[in-house]
Amino acid sequence: MEKKKFRVEFLKEAEAFLSGLDRKAKAKVIYNITKAQYVTDQELFKKLTDEIWEFRTLYNQTCYRLFAFWGKGGGADTVVIATHGMVKKTMKVPGGEIERALRWMRVYFEKNK
Repeated sequence: MEKKKFRVEFLKEAEAFLSGLDRKAKAKVIYNITKAQYVTDQELFKKLTDEIWEFRTLYNQTCYRLFAFWGKGGGADTVVIATHGMVKKTMKVPGGEIERALRWMRVYFEKNK
């Protein structure tokens, strides 16, 4: 089996988003996040800006997005922090969601200096 490229930590907002999904949708999102840890696939984990990425899941004609950034760590301890999620209705990512992820990233790095 291939080695994980990174581990994923979920902020409370990301956990709340996942908890609000129905059982099958949540299982599909978690499956895709796990798969993204092993394979490089922009359909699963895509760079949105220099700092913000998104885990992507299309399930039952609904687009689920979990925003994330690369946290502290290196080598075997590379970590991706999932900030929050949304159900997308359009192809374009709302700028406010990227700004929200950037705010969570700044808080994370301030706490983990």
